[in-house]
Amino acid sequence: MSKDVNTVGYAISKDREDTLSNYQEEFYIGDKIYLDGNSLGLVSKRAEGALMKVFNAWKQYGIDGWTKGEFPWYYLSQNLGEKLAPLVGANPSQVIVTGSTTVNIHQLVSTFYKPTSRRYKILADDVTFPSDIYALKSQIQLKGFNPNDALIRVESKNGMLLEEEIINKMGDEVALILLPSVLYRSGQILDMKRLTMEAHKRGIIIGFDLCHSIGAIPHYLEDWEVDFAVWCNYKHINGGPGAVGGLYVNRKHFGQEPGLAGWFSSRQDVQFDMSHDLQVDVDAGAYEIGTPHVLSMAPLLGSLELFNEAGIEKIRKKSLDLTNYLIKLIELELNKYDFVIASPLEESKRGAHVLLEHEHSASICKALKSYNIIPDFRAPNFVRLGPVALYNSFYDIWKTVNTLKKIMEEEHYKKYKNTRDIIA
Repeated sequence: MSKDVNTVGYAISKDREDTLSNYQEEFYIGDKIYLDGNSLGLVSKRAEGALMKVFNAWKQYGIDGWTKGEFPWYYLSQNLGEKLAPLVGANPSQVIVTGSTTVNIHQLVSTFYKPTSRRYKILADDVTFPSDIYALKSQIQLKGFNPNDALIRVESKNGMLLEEEIINKMGDEVALILLPSVLYRSGQILDMKRLTMEAHKRGIIIGFDLCHSIGAIPHYLEDWEVDFAVWCNYKHINGGPGAVGGLYVNRKHFGQEPGLAGWFSSRQDVQFDMSHDLQVDVDAGAYEIGTPHVLSMAPLLGSLELFNEAGIEKIRKKSLDLTNYLIKLIELELNKYDFVIASPLEESKRGAHVLLEHEHSASICKALKSYNIIPDFRAPNFVRLGPVALYNSFYDIWKTVNTLKKIMEEEHYKKYKNTRDIIA
């Protein structure tokens, strides 16, 4: 980076060179600098437009909206799966938009976790998102085992996971593995290709939670031969609060009965024959359960247009440029204020956010919000800064770091309690 990297002129020059800068106009940003897109992405004008199109189809067609209009609801899950498939590196038949992250974990673990008296353990890690562990413990108990024995959690070191440690835990007793693609705190990327290959060498089914990677980094799930994956669509994908989630199932598993069968697990051509004998759908549609939440899916029609226009490779490149710039400015401007960068510095290991550790992190987050800069607090003492390639700028990064410097110099953070709000 240039020696004038810490000047506003440098940031503005980088923005002039940005080939994705025109997408900022697609989003409702307002007068804030929004760096929490890794928790909830901003609404785009196209997402808003898509929601209204689907809503108006309800007004126009009533029940016939299931098969009529621009986006017939009956096929919406598959339609969106086709649009999402390039972001996870899969054939459209392997991807479906349905459920939520936790529901989809329950669905796929209940399908693929087939414990025996010898091979009955699930391998996870100790820094994954709590919901994943709750679901795994529940599934273990439903199969008649004790989570204290049957759930193995690889221990992290300073918030990071060592892939060698994960591989070493892939013992003969392990029946299934569920890991995050990107750690929600540190932003570390796991080598999904390597871990999948090692799991399969040992005859173990492996899946990944893509919540903090989908829409931010490229994936090649089919080429890597990953067995299954789940994700939410409200973070980097910008599908809106409570947006319907997504799942991927490798085609080699097609034809299995889903662990949790339901009305929409059926083949669509026979679903309304109303038989009590389920004819399982021929692809990832088998893992749907109930009627799709149409209005919570609709914004994705607009949001995914942006991703397929911009391209995930370009999004990843800008994301890395933004986080590299952020790290460099932190090192230059905040080195005397006891911030510790708790994310990987190596590009290939870092997702789309930067984690800062500081003893006054909750207070610092509140102080940043008073300047209309929106970060994210994570217990016990972390600030997450998640610039999004489609709507954040280099100026946003420069302004954020210089505001942080002002907050620390003037001890502005001391005006606030160093405790989290109800929602951090």
